[in-house]
Amino acid sequence: MKVIASSIRKGNVIEQDGKLYVVLSAENIHPGKGTPVSQIEMRRIGDGVKVSERYKTTDQVEKATVEDRNFNYLYEDADGFHFMNAETYDQVQVSKEIVGSAAPYLQENMTVKLSMHDLNPVAIQLPQRATLEVVETEPVTKGQTASSSYKPAILSNGVRTSVPPHIGTGTRIVVMTEDGSYVERAKD
Repeated sequence: MKVIASSIRKGNVIEQDGKLYVVLSAENIHPGKGTPVSQIEMRRIGDGVKVSERYKTTDQVEKATVEDRNFNYLYEDADGFHFMNAETYDQVQVSKEIVGSAAPYLQENMTVKLSMHDLNPVAIQLPQRATLEVVETEPVTKGQTASSSYKPAILSNGVRTSVPPHIGTGTRIVVMTEDGSYVERAKD
């Protein structure tokens, strides 16, 4: 299926020179003068090599047919990450290259979207938010509750983030899975 380059988004799968690429980031650049371009960073699915391409925004790009399906995360071992299709109970193994920076946020039974191409997983999409526990941060300072300065914290998955001053060690918080940024205190 041919589409114009400016419509490509993160997570799409592109076919180029007979190889499949998953899009890591796509940015449309409109310089003051000259032709607008689409800067696309992608990873080759076969071997994990990162490639950066520039297309005119009107160039035609071959978008691979990909099926998004929901899978539940089971466990990780030396071979990679294992997921199960909740409807068919089929299990799928996903390599560490495909999971990439999403790995620390995977939690048992978490539902994720796997993009499948010819029954092979090519990309993963996490839920936007995850609930994690703060395992290390500076103690709460009295009288600092209204200040807008955030303090560093380490979460139960090992990710470093910044939290408001009133959040202490042991507090469960909700973070964005894309960048680990603080959203709110968990409601549980």
